[in-house]
Amino acid sequence: MKKPILIIVFLTLWIGFSTARELRSPDGNLFLKFTVESDGTPIYSLKYKDMTVIAPSSMGFELAKTEAGLSSLHNGFSIVSHSIGSFDETWEPVWGEEKQIRNRYNEMTVTLRQEETGRIMDIKFRLFDDGLGFRYEFPEQPGLVYFVIGEELTRFAMAGDHTAFWIPGDYDTQEYDYTTSRLSEIRHLSEAEITKQPHASQTPFSPTGVQTALQMKTEDGLYINIHEAALVNYSCMYLDLDDENFVFTSHLVPDAQGYKGYMQTPCTTPWRTVIVSDDARDILASRLTLNLNEPCKLEDTSWIRPIKYMGVWWEMITGMSTWSYTDDFLSVQLGHTDYLSARPNGRHGANTDNVIKYIDFAADNGFDAVLVEGWNIGWEDWSGHSKDYVFDFITPYPDFDLELIRDYAASKGIEMMMHHETSSSVRNYERHLDKAYRFMADNGYRSVKSGYVGDIIPRGEHHYGQWMVNHYLHAVEKAAGYKIMVNAHEAVRPTGLCRTYPNLIGNESARGTEFQAFGGNKPNHTTVLPFTRLIGGPMDYTPGIFEMDISRYNPDNHSRSNTTIANQLSLYVTMYSPLQMAADIPETYARFPDAFRFIRDVAVDWEESRYIEAEPGQYVTIARKEKDGERWFAGSTNGAEGRTSVMPLDYLEPGITYLATVYSDTPESDYRTNPQAYIIKEYIVNEKSVLEQYCAPGGGYAVSIIPYNGNTKGYKKLK
Repeated sequence: MKKPILIIVFLTLWIGFSTARELRSPDGNLFLKFTVESDGTPIYSLKYKDMTVIAPSSMGFELAKTEAGLSSLHNGFSIVSHSIGSFDETWEPVWGEEKQIRNRYNEMTVTLRQEETGRIMDIKFRLFDDGLGFRYEFPEQPGLVYFVIGEELTRFAMAGDHTAFWIPGDYDTQEYDYTTSRLSEIRHLSEAEITKQPHASQTPFSPTGVQTALQMKTEDGLYINIHEAALVNYSCMYLDLDDENFVFTSHLVPDAQGYKGYMQTPCTTPWRTVIVSDDARDILASRLTLNLNEPCKLEDTSWIRPIKYMGVWWEMITGMSTWSYTDDFLSVQLGHTDYLSARPNGRHGANTDNVIKYIDFAADNGFDAVLVEGWNIGWEDWSGHSKDYVFDFITPYPDFDLELIRDYAASKGIEMMMHHETSSSVRNYERHLDKAYRFMADNGYRSVKSGYVGDIIPRGEHHYGQWMVNHYLHAVEKAAGYKIMVNAHEAVRPTGLCRTYPNLIGNESARGTEFQAFGGNKPNHTTVLPFTRLIGGPMDYTPGIFEMDISRYNPDNHSRSNTTIANQLSLYVTMYSPLQMAADIPETYARFPDAFRFIRDVAVDWEESRYIEAEPGQYVTIARKEKDGERWFAGSTNGAEGRTSVMPLDYLEPGITYLATVYSDTPESDYRTNPQAYIIKEYIVNEKSVLEQYCAPGGGYAVSIIPYNGNTKGYKKLK
């Protein structure tokens, strides 16, 4: 239930003056200044504790098409009025990193009038204790009804050559390893980063373009994160860098004609966000992105719940088995292929007996659901052919007995998770969407993993343009009508819309675990993702890989996972998601039953989260308390260098004795040479205890902490 909302508004009017307007955060640490230059260009700046976060930066738009008048919404403005107000509420997410979230900010809305055209543009600023959100608002007005954006010209001027954790600008993929460099080095490194990625698209917009969320660190130890919130009916924003002056300019993803957005007043843009602190832990703890989104629009959310699942997936990713049923039809015409007379390839993963094995293992180990990929016809000819009518999303292969599997899973208390790979034929998916969701509802599938691999159809559109942004939300809204949860892969990176539509239970939208089988991820990858990709919402990272030598699954695949078993366990805490997968195969988990116990035990929904240690690219240590329970779980994810983590347990309830089970690297562990070495120790602890734990290169540790009333004899007490 929401607490009472306190709103205090002071309204002041100025006509025709360019005097600066100022705003402070509720705690006074952040200071925003807004003014209009002599040529009518809007300018804003931001300081944190008297340190420059954003130097004076211009705002506005260049229009491609309007009904009449000038194409610029970048200058010629004067301030008509401005209003200042405050807001404070506490709200409860359906699921999340904590049970309650405080939404407190001071707000300023500045109304601008373009003198030559009479057009009105409002800019709304919200200043939280942890950062800034601002957006453009266009009220209904006779001089501006329909307009087409040529480019948004919002700038973010940096105060120096900061260290950045970045991936290249790309209209169609976020599946890059992160590079750490100075801003001045991005131009020289970007092209190399783009060309070496196995799934990179061919449409990066600039050698100095980077994607958000962009994490930076200044020489003075200030952490700055730039992103966006509430991306609705608008193109995704990237940042193009002037690397001589260290100024970022917004760059919107174009459509097939090169236009950036089609607007009709009244309308708003997404929020542009700047999260800032002198403590890296505050970046991870920020809920600014969620708070800038609208409250939940679903009246009934009782059917939405976090899920821990397994899947017939990793064996296909590694090449151990295939998605397709047969290799005979290389140019399948859906609806004309007789699969009953086709010759099976003998390696199809989604066969009835194999799926039942996963169901049994999931049921025996307390999981909620099983995902099966490759169950439906069409996989022989799904990728790379720009094919319109490719899947129908309801017809199984001959060796997948849908009814038997459905009923068997139900008898075991296991839900089946649907898989919809669209092959990026979005027009085909939308023509089948109602039928596919109805099929799910009729057969007890409550969640779907959707995928968008390949070039978008309609051809010429991009994964992150306005047209596709609208499609992703359309699929989520329609799914809600069928009480279906959505986990979208290859979709636009999240911007907090899971607050408004909590059935959007997960996304991929970054380089996930699958790339460990495609050549590997950098060992520090998961120490960067919480500062970048996870700023917008949870990621279906699919952790839990225990066999690092991929050739043990497929002799032709010589990739290695750059991680240790202890590191994999830590990700269930540090890589927040209400949708957590145990990604490896049952046979591998059977080899490491003691380590697998943590995956069985760990919660997926949280009452409280504590951010213990954090440094982007180096380490992340987080402790979380399960929702409506007494257990705590902690994880520490480490980068490429070995280190000792120090975790005070002062978050524990005073006066209570706990049993802490620590799953850690050994002194000999190393992601390169000894990734499967781990040790499990148990300690008696309380709120005064401090855990000091070695983390190997590419390693980490995980901890379960449970109230304990038994005999403590024989247990070591952790001081």
